[in-house]
Amino acid sequence: MIRLFQQLIIIMLVFSLGASLTAANFIKIKGTQFVDSTGQEVFLKGFGLGGWLVPEGYMLHIPGFGSPTDIQNKISDLIGPEAADQFWQKYRRNYVNKKDIELIAAWGFNSLRLPFNYRLLSPKDQPGVYLDEGFAVIDTLIEWCRSVNIRLILDMHCAPGGQNAGNISDSDGIEARLWTNPANQDRTVELWREIARRYAREDVIVGYDLLNEPVLPSGYDGRDLRALYIRITSAIRQVDTTHIVFIEGNWYATDFSYLTPQWDTKLSYSFHDYWSPSQLSSIQQYLTIRQTYGVPIWLGESGENSNTWFYKMIKIFEEKDIPWSWWTHKKLETTTSPFSAKTNPQYEEVLAYWRGDGEKPSQAVAETGLFAMADSLSIDKCTYLPDVKESLTDPDHGLRNRPYVESTVPGTIQAVDYDLGQNGYGSYDLDFENDGSGSAWNTGYRYRNDGVDIELSKDDNGFPYSVGWIEAHEWMNYTFNVLHADTFDISVRLASASSSGSYQLLIDQKKVSAPKSVPSTGGWYNWTDTNYGSVYLSSGKHVLQFMCLAGGFNLERFDFNGRHVSDGINDNQQLPKSIIIYPNYPNPFNPGTHLKYKIPSTGFISINLYNVNGSFVRLLYKGKKEAGVHVQNVNAKGLSSGVYFYKIDFNPATGGPAESKSARMLLLK
Repeated sequence: MIRLFQQLIIIMLVFSLGASLTAANFIKIKGTQFVDSTGQEVFLKGFGLGGWLVPEGYMLHIPGFGSPTDIQNKISDLIGPEAADQFWQKYRRNYVNKKDIELIAAWGFNSLRLPFNYRLLSPKDQPGVYLDEGFAVIDTLIEWCRSVNIRLILDMHCAPGGQNAGNISDSDGIEARLWTNPANQDRTVELWREIARRYAREDVIVGYDLLNEPVLPSGYDGRDLRALYIRITSAIRQVDTTHIVFIEGNWYATDFSYLTPQWDTKLSYSFHDYWSPSQLSSIQQYLTIRQTYGVPIWLGESGENSNTWFYKMIKIFEEKDIPWSWWTHKKLETTTSPFSAKTNPQYEEVLAYWRGDGEKPSQAVAETGLFAMADSLSIDKCTYLPDVKESLTDPDHGLRNRPYVESTVPGTIQAVDYDLGQNGYGSYDLDFENDGSGSAWNTGYRYRNDGVDIELSKDDNGFPYSVGWIEAHEWMNYTFNVLHADTFDISVRLASASSSGSYQLLIDQKKVSAPKSVPSTGGWYNWTDTNYGSVYLSSGKHVLQFMCLAGGFNLERFDFNGRHVSDGINDNQQLPKSIIIYPNYPNPFNPGTHLKYKIPSTGFISINLYNVNGSFVRLLYKGKKEAGVHVQNVNAKGLSSGVYFYKIDFNPATGGPAESKSARMLLLK
């Protein structure tokens, strides 16, 4: 009887296991496509989680070789091993967590590529020893992905000895020793077998990206690469017959010589595409492989270019049914990822020391800077770059322009807040992408990721950023809303070291006045407000276009001041005896809101923003205003969620008593 009961239990377990495997929804290969368990195509699109488990120097602005080991040594030497360990715990905890994964899924992405260093899973020089805490990191990520229906590709970004001689493979910077030392190849095979053994039944995982961007040294070629790939695949198939293996070509995943035909039925070729012309010919060789061998191809990495390049290439990938993974969702002080983490003064001292530009900071200063940087990596504290996200997700990005921020008139329009849209829609710039020539699209590397060149304005009485390096024939569009019909005087804030520049303003494709010459202001950052002219505007939506006729000046903002301003209640209402502040709208807001106020006479206005602790955040406006109602547009990009206060100081031009009033507003991101 006991034996019969045991047999029944065994039978039930077998059936249970079979049901579990049947219910699993592994991604499979059908012809040249990835499909689910029902045979329906799954078009993978997502991000590579670069910088998280494999830190790279350029992502953190760290000078030198910039490999993971080099970065770790620098930090340990500066603050000691114990503090360094605490730093890396905070760094990993904030760089990627469940909030990141949930947001990526909410944007419509369905896959992630996880770059990892083999030393996450096995100690250096200890073959056969595995680190459960390293596998636990992957296990946790798998559960985050499962909760939002995201798939995962595991990417060995740093193989034993280094699959290339660069920093990205954590090599010694001298030689790609994966190829010159056979023991490193044995170790790589052994590692992949263990990874596959652990995850053989995990259907969140699509497959295994065996080697990131191999570059074989002199004397080796694609035949050596193919031989190692076959060894790894054979080892994986001993324990895992389900998951897909992804094969990258030589020379940074671009050269597939000797790697065709495929040696496994569950295999996809993975190419990377950076700094190429944004046209079909850039990827034709990979399409030829797919057509010739009937095998799927996957774009495993791309990015680090302009929004226009992003949009144009993604359009090509999707029209040609090529799944893709973008590099990457977050970096420090960047314009090319959807999220940019902030630096801090103490971290800049650390960087200056490493560059050789400054004294060695004390351990206390170094710890403050490093830990603050790690803290800033939390998605809640990063600056969100909507222009980058739109270029990756909005199919209409290349078909029309739309507002970057909500701008209202009367009020101020910042020059850097031109409309969204690919080059030729929101703006037009002569240099708008890196097509392999190495040219910078945004020469100033600030604020936006288009061809428009943006730098720090260095204007104590203005917005932190301005447009520079302006050339003839370049233009920018600004969609704005007029609160009430009026005749508006337009002033333009400019700076120039010469008087050679000129420009023209158009509203709704009609010239406001004749072209205007730019006066010399005595320097590139000596700002002055210049009168452009006046225009009558009806209430509602309008589009301002700034057109450069001759370059040689910097541009900061446009001010629209109504001649017969109204608060929308009574056009004949008398001016107040003292300053009036209206509630900002919208409130709560993200990222833009409008501050409306009325002053009793002509005078000098300054508007300052403070955080909930009363600490000064930034100057919003400083200048002269006529009596009546005015609206100040506020762009809170770069600020964290929370309560803020704005204070308006008014000094009458006639010399009467000064006034100050404050109000509260709430930023919710």
